[in-house]
Amino acid sequence: MSHARLHHPAAPPLPEGRVERRPAPRRADLDHFPPSRVAALRRLLGVNPVAYARTRNYLDGAVTGLSPYFTHGFVTEAEAFAAWRARFGVSLAHKLGMELAWRGFFAHVRGWAGDAIFVDLRPALRHDYAPGLPADLVEGRTGVPVIDASVRRLYATGYLHNHARLWLASYAVHVRKSHWRAGADWMLGHLLDGDAASNHLSWQWVAATFSARPYLFNAENVARYAPALASPGTAIDIDYAALDDHARHGHDAGPEPGVHPGVAVPPLFAAPPGLANAPLPPLAGRRVALVHPWSLGWVAPERGDFTLGVIDAPQHAARPWSARRWDFVLDGMRRRCDAIWIGDTAELAAPLHGASCVARVPPEPGYLRALAGVDWHTPPPALPEVEPATSFSGWIKRIERAAPGLFVARS
Repeated sequence: MSHARLHHPAAPPLPEGRVERRPAPRRADLDHFPPSRVAALRRLLGVNPVAYARTRNYLDGAVTGLSPYFTHGFVTEAEAFAAWRARFGVSLAHKLGMELAWRGFFAHVRGWAGDAIFVDLRPALRHDYAPGLPADLVEGRTGVPVIDASVRRLYATGYLHNHARLWLASYAVHVRKSHWRAGADWMLGHLLDGDAASNHLSWQWVAATFSARPYLFNAENVARYAPALASPGTAIDIDYAALDDHARHGHDAGPEPGVHPGVAVPPLFAAPPGLANAPLPPLAGRRVALVHPWSLGWVAPERGDFTLGVIDAPQHAARPWSARRWDFVLDGMRRRCDAIWIGDTAELAAPLHGASCVARVPPEPGYLRALAGVDWHTPPPALPEVEPATSFSGWIKRIERAAPGLFVARS
């Protein structure tokens, strides 16, 4: 079975210092995830920890839907954990606290491993993975109902339940024999909450390059947690022993027999498409708060008298985003920025000369290197910082030794 490499369309030419001025688009996903701090806080305070713990594994379960807001900095994990501790007594022993801790662990690994998360952290199960994803997978025409429905939902909303993400990853790697990196890059570009640490390390965890064994699922698992997408009689309708053997020794199972209608794959862009230009005002002598795509809810400790949204297109060239995700980010920026600048941030040195600039430390190191002379502010971590750990269990034990009280429910 042939595999289609992912081809990202070239970004439009980047003229000097572009200030975004177009009207905000409206999409169904922006209605479901309004890109504002107020919407994030409402969702955060509306969480039901009991329902979450009971139903979180079901595709229609009471999940928080906060990940797009965490990724883009509308709220922080520290704010969420503090609010849930104060309001519900949630601890790290609770499912809600533990799942939040996984985000902290992935960020912890990114902190000590850096860009090593983009390559195998452990030896792969095999050495013949395809470098790209099958065309039928990315077009949602595999014939496996749960896979095709998940691909369609990813494109239509930019969001997937965690189980659907794991199932997609396991199918791509272990059933269709694609390298995890091809799938991780593909999914990252289309998710509103695409976070390199959480996304790529999750794919590595599925592939067993960041875990002791591969993550596998079958039709019985789907029927339990997503009965509407049950997939009997397909390549995943076998027991776990057979799945494990296929993961280690089998060939690409290919799509299911028959003809299955597909969908168009949305293009990915290194910069938001379709922008107009406008000059920046004089900024010398002013205090300028810089807002990047990962700090959309951040307010400078000493509020600046000009707020500039900054998108460094060269940093996004390696990991481009869908137009849907760019709309989410730009709409969030519009709500609080006086202007939005898109281009090579090296060119910002001249218009920002003489200004006092402040920004929140981003998770992407490229922005740190690109924006020189900035007063960087680090958000407080949700959990204590501990020595580097290579496994979640080892990391969480170190957290427990450092702060045992976090594992005790508050009354």
